[in-house]
Amino acid sequence: MIDRLKRIINVSGYKVSPAEVETALFEHPAIQEACVVAAHDPRRGETVKAVVVPRAGVDASAEEIREWARTRMAAYKVPQFVEFIGSLPRSGSGKVQWRILQQREAEGVTSQATGD
Repeated sequence: MIDRLKRIINVSGYKVSPAEVETALFEHPAIQEACVVAAHDPRRGETVKAVVVPRAGVDASAEEIREWARTRMAAYKVPQFVEFIGSLPRSGSGKVQWRILQQREAEGVTSQATGD
């Protein structure tokens, strides 16, 4: 239970569950996989960042994904940043290693991140 509490993102006092946002993002036709992490925001404290693996043969920009998300979730849950990567880091058992992505974000290491 402690592990799940660490994943909660605090956006201006609103609590965001990464699993809830990930579940919604899986419905997007251009997203094969997604992992949601917290990103630093000077005004809000934290904000939502989606690290996504695009589906082969389907194109979508970060802005298109954010617009799509705005119609399906509360404004504070919409990812402010969308990073496209080739594959998500996985453990030997196949679980997504979200801690690696969170650490990369904390260190400021990004590849193709796009935001406002």
